[in-house]
Amino acid sequence: MTTTQAPSSEHPKTAGDTGARRYATVNPYTGQTEQEFPFLETAEIDGVVEQAHAAFLDWRRRTTEERAAVVKRAAELMRERQDDFAALITKEMGKRIQEAAGEVQLAAAILDYYADNGPRFLEPKPIDVMAGEAVVVNEPTGVILAIEPWNYPLYQVVRVAGPNLTLGNTILLKHAENNPQCALALEQLFRDAGAPEGVYTNVFLRIADVEQVIAHRAVQGVTLTGSERAGSSVAQVAGKHLKKSVLELGGSDPFIVLDAPDVGRTVKAATMARMANTGQACIAAKRIIVLDDVYDDVVGGLQQAFSSFTPGDPADPSTTLGPLSTERAAQDLAAQIQDAVDKGATVLAGGGRPEHDGAFVEATLLADVTPEMRAYHEELFGPAAVVYRVKDEDEAVALANDSDFGLSAAVYSGDTERARAVADRLESGMVWINQPSGSSPELPFGGVKRSGYGRELSELGMFEFANRRLVRTMPAKKQASPAQHTGG
Repeated sequence: MTTTQAPSSEHPKTAGDTGARRYATVNPYTGQTEQEFPFLETAEIDGVVEQAHAAFLDWRRRTTEERAAVVKRAAELMRERQDDFAALITKEMGKRIQEAAGEVQLAAAILDYYADNGPRFLEPKPIDVMAGEAVVVNEPTGVILAIEPWNYPLYQVVRVAGPNLTLGNTILLKHAENNPQCALALEQLFRDAGAPEGVYTNVFLRIADVEQVIAHRAVQGVTLTGSERAGSSVAQVAGKHLKKSVLELGGSDPFIVLDAPDVGRTVKAATMARMANTGQACIAAKRIIVLDDVYDDVVGGLQQAFSSFTPGDPADPSTTLGPLSTERAAQDLAAQIQDAVDKGATVLAGGGRPEHDGAFVEATLLADVTPEMRAYHEELFGPAAVVYRVKDEDEAVALANDSDFGLSAAVYSGDTERARAVADRLESGMVWINQPSGSSPELPFGGVKRSGYGRELSELGMFEFANRRLVRTMPAKKQASPAQHTGG
């Protein structure tokens, strides 16, 4: 890229390295660099894109059922290789091993979903017309660039690959620079599943070369999951070159507690909603908003729960708190917490970095956070939550909506109608009632405001990079009158 650079969707490298960008496996638990990989040379980029385009010309001519069979086989192989994939995830980004295995299962379920349902989703849709016939057919568009993050190195990729490969598009993957072995394992998975050369290609791409890929005439779209800064840059480049983009960006999701007939259940749900994946999730509950009459009970339970997390080896099933993805990520989160403390926030649990080697931050609970603090406006991407006391539903809604983000939200109440009334007032792409925000293949995923645009997963995810082409047919003996030939 030239004047406009797209920042990466991942954190910079760990402290102590050379400072140069690189694709490398740096174990966040040990801090050791285990393997490095070279960038794709700039001069080779056009050839890689052209190979993906040549593959597209053949891939699109296969039947939907043939393409779906490859996606189905990829799901089967992913389950067969679950232990290997989970170990790679844990080694490269520090996810606790049980959660890594769960991610493999979810990723395989997404591939199954599109293999099983994609052909039906893509069937032509007839339109009622006065005369003749009209139908919308769903066709692939070409090569799609996917820029994906480190926090869910399988799940994030397959929610792009599953629908698009079934549709007939081909994929170029620029994965996060700290997940190179996960990226290579995914490329091998699709190759072993029967995807021809060029249908799914991993590219160890420099950020400075992203625009060259987007600008290539064969590339028809770009999808990114990452920071709002990265999304803004990629959207600008895509717009410059008139390419479709889909962005899934940050979140500062509210978790609203209106009442708590079962305090223990509510506390458990809020803790899980914040601490899953060591808090490194866009849809994690980062702002816990509790009505005054149940605040003391709920927040007291959260204090106890957050204080119980202890750091350890993420490969050990008994570990309750894993490291963050990199040392730099841990430093960044600690700085946000310290900024809040310096400006008067109250630490209810945690608040610092434990005396333990690795990229750890204590499970932290903050109160009395005010708008001049970074923690009020910024996404806290790690094991830290902010709790707020509010007097009523109106104050809860106003606080929840006082954010540049609008990804997901959760509302808890013993009265589901009350919860739904509050949920309907929230500015978010998704809302969950009496359940933590989550993800499932059949549920559309995406946000509003600075959390991005477009949708992944569900039937909606099939069509972001599809040409929904109208085919209008009139009988040969009955031609349209001149008055009908109008348009934009």
